[in-house]
Amino acid sequence: MGLRIALVCVLAVALLLPTSPTFAIPMYSVIDLGTLGGSSSYAKGINDGGQVVGYSEDASGNSHAFLYSGGPLADLGTFGGNDSGAAAINAGGQVAGYSQAAGGLAHAFLYSGGPLADLGTLGGAYSYATGINDGGQVAGYSQAADGSSHAFLYSGGPLADLGTFGGSNSYATGINDGGQVAGYVWYSSGYEHAFLYSGGTVNDLGTLGGPDSSAWGISGSGQVVGFSTTSDGYDHAFLYAGGPLTDLGTLGGNVSRASGINGTGQVVGAAEDPSHALHAFLWDGGTMYDLNGLLSGSTSLTLRGATGINDRGDVCGFGLDAEGATHAFLLKRDEIPEPGSMALMVAGLAALALWRRRRS
Repeated sequence: MGLRIALVCVLAVALLLPTSPTFAIPMYSVIDLGTLGGSSSYAKGINDGGQVVGYSEDASGNSHAFLYSGGPLADLGTFGGNDSGAAAINAGGQVAGYSQAAGGLAHAFLYSGGPLADLGTLGGAYSYATGINDGGQVAGYSQAADGSSHAFLYSGGPLADLGTFGGSNSYATGINDGGQVAGYVWYSSGYEHAFLYSGGTVNDLGTLGGPDSSAWGISGSGQVVGFSTTSDGYDHAFLYAGGPLTDLGTLGGNVSRASGINGTGQVVGAAEDPSHALHAFLWDGGTMYDLNGLLSGSTSLTLRGATGINDRGDVCGFGLDAEGATHAFLLKRDEIPEPGSMALMVAGLAALALWRRRRS
């Protein structure tokens, strides 16, 4: 009879719990990704499996693209030159970035588990890959034959020139699974504006009241993030969701810049605190949080900038260690029980304890 009463108590508590979801501020465990033997490393992109890419100084002082998959950083090498850097990774582990060849010129690359594949250029000397989607499409920018920079889209053949959208130069910085491309256009007037390219048409996203804006991240639904000058002349992170740009604010200073967005609308980047030091931020549900205050464990790193976030909420970026060296990091979101489940568990344990006490 006592056990039956205890179970009834548990069910009663469950019925009294709110049915609407309650969201908690996420907490994170931090992993210092180290380096390829040099003093510094920077993370640039993350996929839903928690793999991270970026670039790191090696023992010779050169910068090489890396891939992190849970162990030591894997050096992706170069085309024969000194330097390379990885910018983005998709769900299948394909990586996009750039590498120098023996002559020192940088070309966009695609890594699919073997040697780096050179994606070529649009007729000029250089190209850089900046984004990749799960279908293997790559976005970036390349010098054209006339010397200007053009946004490009790679879909398995020669680079497709997206043009300059009425400006003098264009730069693609991200691509989603629908083939939408984000970036920015440089106008001959000297100003730049963020754009969203979709289905052959381009949308100038405007600014936050100042002259300039640039886009640096795009979600699967076409939401775009980046930064724009405001009417007072400072850069602020923005979110574009189909209407005017939304100013995401700062951490108490003057400046913020957004770099990544996931499918749930969480945004990451870097922002000034009241002392004007840059700190990595998470923007979630209308509030900007300093990621240094959301760590569940201790670390020697001060998180300076967040560059990517996956749909689970894991974050990559870079910070300063105790000696002042820059290291790439991965923030793994802690598993937290749903508030309703937690309350039900507590009620169950309390009822069970009461039943045991009455039996003794």
